[in-house]
Amino acid sequence: MKYLCLVYCDEGLLHSLPDSPEDAECLAYAQSLHAGGRIVAAEALKPVQTATTVRMRGGRMSITDGPFPETKEQLAGFYLVDAQDLDEALNIAKGIPAARVGSVEVRPIRELQP
Repeated sequence: MKYLCLVYCDEGLLHSLPDSPEDAECLAYAQSLHAGGRIVAAEALKPVQTATTVRMRGGRMSITDGPFPETKEQLAGFYLVDAQDLDEALNIAKGIPAARVGSVEVRPIRELQP
């Protein structure tokens, strides 16, 4: 059974608190999980303002900059896709069945710096 562990934090404080992890520590932890055969994929996300949300209603796509989901929506799944650019990623997102009743947040991956 696989689990996705989503890390939520205040982006404004993430790298400024005394106990804030450095990228190298996060990368080392992911590598230790990989060495133990416990990881499928792990990625750090770029800041929330880089997100784009896709909704499909009545066969029409609407796009909103940022995540801005309504509070009644909770994260229900995760798709990691390899797209040439944001437009291709948005086209992939609009095909996800849950986009018809919820929303799909499309967000670039941030490379960890060792």
